[in-house]
Amino acid sequence: MIIRGAFLNLIEKEILTKDLLTKSNLPASDYVINPYIGCPHACKYCYARFMKRFTGHTEEWGNFIDIKRCDKPINTKKLYHKSVFMSSVTDCYNPVEEKYEITKNILNQLKQADCFITLSTKSDLILRDIDILKEMKNLTVAMSVNTLDNTFQNDMDNASSITQRIAALKELRKQGIYTVLFMSPIFPYITDFKKIVDATSEFICEYWFENLNLRGDYKQKILAYISEKYPKYLNGYKEIYNRKNIEYWHQLSDEIDSYCKQKNIAYKNYFYHDLLVAEKKKKK
Repeated sequence: MIIRGAFLNLIEKEILTKDLLTKSNLPASDYVINPYIGCPHACKYCYARFMKRFTGHTEEWGNFIDIKRCDKPINTKKLYHKSVFMSSVTDCYNPVEEKYEITKNILNQLKQADCFITLSTKSDLILRDIDILKEMKNLTVAMSVNTLDNTFQNDMDNASSITQRIAALKELRKQGIYTVLFMSPIFPYITDFKKIVDATSEFICEYWFENLNLRGDYKQKILAYISEKYPKYLNGYKEIYNRKNIEYWHQLSDEIDSYCKQKNIAYKNYFYHDLLVAEKKKKK
């Protein structure tokens, strides 16, 4: 059954899946769980757009979402001392979660599991499940924030506002939950990592940094946006993304290392994600 949703004329479809657990190729997790296919947050830089190749969707990214139904309970014994990431190609707290509660159901299954769980989101809807989260062992909540500029954020996604995300992180930490500010993706010359760290360090346990990758059909859209809104940076973007000059990332990586060590801040740098994935495959 296909239903026209109220959120930006979103096309919603419920689908059956045999298993919610998927083996992960991510460098820091053994399994991923994606409760949905697609995401109404419609981030203009979202790499997960590639999912359309496998799902048959022809709609614009952000205009459709498949809600996964699964009769099979999650095998928590299989997760013993393993790491689980939610989610890699959707936001597990996207707006339709408020209605369908797929993520909430999954968390209720996982709350007694002896595993390491990371929830990654751009939504303050996560606060709805605060009582469940407080029951979970070895939980990390990562909230994506790559700007303090509301205009830039509104240009880039339909998720919770920056103010709402930061308030959610503050409340999560207040409730004793391990908080990560996931500075992703870092836009060259636009994302001010020091300003974001300084504004949030009192309630953040750890920072993760990830650079902006441009590929596929959204590369030209982002470059066109930079040309229109930030023309003074356009030559820099062409140097990085057309001429493949990675010197900017090397320099920024050094700055992050220096600043975080100076401030005694816990952090992880995922700038070299492809290398980390390759290293993980070698270890298997």
